[in-house]
Amino acid sequence: MTQIVIATHNKGKLREFEAMRLMMSPEFPALNHLEFVPISTWAGGPPEETGTSFLANALIKARAAAALTGLPAIADDSGLEVAALGGAPGIFSARYAGVNASDADNNTQLLAELSAIAQADRSARFVCVLAMVRTVDDPAPLIASGFWAGELLNHPRGEQGFGYDPLFFLADQGKSAAELPAELKNRISHRAHALANLMTQLGSTPF
Repeated sequence: MTQIVIATHNKGKLREFEAMRLMMSPEFPALNHLEFVPISTWAGGPPEETGTSFLANALIKARAAAALTGLPAIADDSGLEVAALGGAPGIFSARYAGVNASDADNNTQLLAELSAIAQADRSARFVCVLAMVRTVDDPAPLIASGFWAGELLNHPRGEQGFGYDPLFFLADQGKSAAELPAELKNRISHRAHALANLMTQLGSTPF
């Protein structure tokens, strides 16, 4: 097994990565040879996300994880983009209501920003960009992205998931992302699409 660090301290993301690894392994044999190890195994906090895009921040986190652990690393930078808000909260999704904001704080802030926006204009999408580096100075990192389109509700629905899932409504499912079974979410989400894209690039042999 080849260990690869998942460079996030978000427990929800970690659960999804491991679930997706198991779910996708029949389609992507490389996953059978990878062990996902959380960055929290090592002491230290996350690096400052100074990038101006999902890609830039994903690379910052991937390279920092590789430097800390000496192992290959995959980093996720993801968030919600709302067309009517000019793409906000975007890269600031995790701290939309402030640096130490909770999911509930961020959802409340988003609903306040949407209060004057008609339901017909509440289209949104989740974005996920993954960056994988084999070493801290890997000159050719693998980059993969995934998107998930939906619309935003007036109030939270559902107890599953995390982040903005309770507000993110999927018309084809008739449910919010927080009302979906985890197995379904992990097949159709932005993060699932990004990981499948990454594994396609990686091929049948891990390294």
